[in-house]
Amino acid sequence: MPTAEEIFARVPKTHNCAQSVAAGCGHEELLEELAECGGGRAPGGLCGALHAALAMLPEEKRAEAKAEFIRRIGAADCRTIKTECGTPCSMCVAVAAALVQK
Repeated sequence: MPTAEEIFARVPKTHNCAQSVAAGCGHEELLEELAECGGGRAPGGLCGALHAALAMLPEEKRAEAKAEFIRRIGAADCRTIKTECGTPCSMCVAVAAALVQK
């Protein structure tokens, strides 16, 4: 099975960041639901990759995962990640997928 990062990097583009995390973690059933969650369009402006990871984690693990994502990436919202942290989306996808698989 391809990794989330491999799916995200495909050309032509087949999955947004959120869908890439879901597909890379074996949750194809979430692809349609996450179709509108890339490019800063996840609820509350959250990073789409993080949004997908949180959707796949049990409620009791979400706060810890979000804190770890922020520690590693620098922020949780897409706009801040892109403008202030300078972190590429591919890195967000990799970190979010790792948090799900942890």
